[in-house]
Amino acid sequence: MVGFKNRYMLMEVFLDPDKDLLGEGTPIILTQFNLSKAIKDSILVNFGECGLGSSLGSFQVKYVNPITKLCIVRSSREEHRQVWSAITLVKSIGNCPVILNLLDISGCIRACKDTALKCDKEKFEQCSKSLSEEEIRQMNTCLEKIKLLEN
Repeated sequence: MVGFKNRYMLMEVFLDPDKDLLGEGTPIILTQFNLSKAIKDSILVNFGECGLGSSLGSFQVKYVNPITKLCIVRSSREEHRQVWSAITLVKSIGNCPVILNLLDISGCIRACKDTALKCDKEKFEQCSKSLSEEEIRQMNTCLEKIKLLEN
């Protein structure tokens, strides 16, 4: 039996790029649903219905950290360049302007997970002084969630 070949893309979301809003007073809460919808809408606009249909086979937002704004997106190996292109063309999530910055692409979830964990810990250390106790608990929950992430 042959397994499906996927690509995992680690990206950073900059909400409202005119302001530096890390963790506090963000205009929108980043979730798997609204990120997935924004990427799917971008695929539809830029590649049409056929492009959207071909890329939806294994497309999934696997992980989102609303505090550090790191995300992992899965796509099939054949369609990952199309998804990548659509990600770079996303200009807003909801009514909030965003910039999506691709940090890493890998062929297995484990390598992408390790990179995301490293980036999450670094960002958490940078902003931990300005976070409330609830946000620190939420961050620790996200760190535990990424450690458990598998296919």
